[in-house]
Amino acid sequence: MSPDAMIAHFTGASALILVAAHAGGLLARRLRQPRIVGQLAAGIALGPSLLGAVAPGVYAALFPAAIGPALTGLAQFSLVVFLFAVGYELDPAVLGDRARTSLVVALASFAVPMAVGCAGALLFRDPLHRLGLAREPFPAAVLFAGIALSMTAVPVLTAIVRENGLSRSVPGVVAVSAAGMLDAVCWAVLAAALLNGGAADAALGWPWRAALAAGFVTAMALAARPLLRRLLWRTRLEPSLRLALLIGFALGSAWVTHSLGLHVIFGALLAGVVVPREEDGTLDPDLLRPLHEVGSLLLPFFFVLSGQAVALDGMTGGGWAALLVVTVLAVATKVGSGTAAARLGGLDRHEARTVGVLLSARGLTELIALGAGLEAGLLSGQLYTVLVLMALATTLLTQPLLVLTRRPAARDRPPVPAPEAGVRPKAG
Repeated sequence: MSPDAMIAHFTGASALILVAAHAGGLLARRLRQPRIVGQLAAGIALGPSLLGAVAPGVYAALFPAAIGPALTGLAQFSLVVFLFAVGYELDPAVLGDRARTSLVVALASFAVPMAVGCAGALLFRDPLHRLGLAREPFPAAVLFAGIALSMTAVPVLTAIVRENGLSRSVPGVVAVSAAGMLDAVCWAVLAAALLNGGAADAALGWPWRAALAAGFVTAMALAARPLLRRLLWRTRLEPSLRLALLIGFALGSAWVTHSLGLHVIFGALLAGVVVPREEDGTLDPDLLRPLHEVGSLLLPFFFVLSGQAVALDGMTGGGWAALLVVTVLAVATKVGSGTAAARLGGLDRHEARTVGVLLSARGLTELIALGAGLEAGLLSGQLYTVLVLMALATTLLTQPLLVLTRRPAARDRPPVPAPEAGVRPKAG
């Protein structure tokens, strides 16, 4: 394919991806579901499982192999921008007076699914191997199985909390705070799994790469953060130059972590965390607004690439059975552990159940982790499909489960006495 033809195909495919993904996201919102559900469904529909099966000629014409690297690069860029914004927005002060409860919930909703996932990978090693799981990096694969059940999608969870009017409620604050701490732990464990199991062709062994990664994190915290503080606070760069500088910083950090055998996601998150806030402790709106706009515009490329890697036609009976088991375990471990921990933290039973249900939403964060695992060779194509569908199912189930959870709470509220007929309240 000539360069001109490749550019033309890439332009046409990009137009189709943007329109289809944003249309799917809009339809999902009309159905009171997170946008990611519709965007991921659009990605699956544009992939080999549906479009490729129904119209293979059209699929080959729209998505020739030659434009794959360009689409992947754009998807990775969108991930870096999105996760840089996530890291920049992390705020420990959000815990407030519920820090202890949130910590207990975070630890429980990590430990229980992690233990169940790791135990399942060990107990069902042979069936998982028949589904394509490699035996060689098995310690890393065991860790990854636990991570797959432990993840909670903070962006999706925040959207669900906001859309259901729970932002200022105790369950909403506890769930969002716990999810933030939980994902920080999951990212650290995922980094360990990738260092141990990924980059098999790397010149350095995983202990050296782990040491270099620790050194890079230390340098970012002790050197990069003060330099950025001095640059951003004293020079007062114009917003466009400031945005370009910081996105370049995030891309450079992502390149370093990728070179160390990790994924670009870790460098992007780390870059966002070390960027200082404004002098009064607030977020810079001139930085955050364009980051959100660029992320929301380009993330569909990541969703479509995630959906295109889903191979429904390759699913066997064992794969569908594994999907059912994994989905049940994913919901039960999150809802159960989150509810029990919230009750121990002093919440009533309705509030505790709400926290548990909210923590079951996986969405985008799970997809990012699964993509990293697939790229590192920790997942087979069929297992990747199973876990992506699990992430989609658990995200879809969150809103209906939340409605079912809140109905008993509404019934248990004491009724407000109606004023007697003909009786008016006294004035003054």
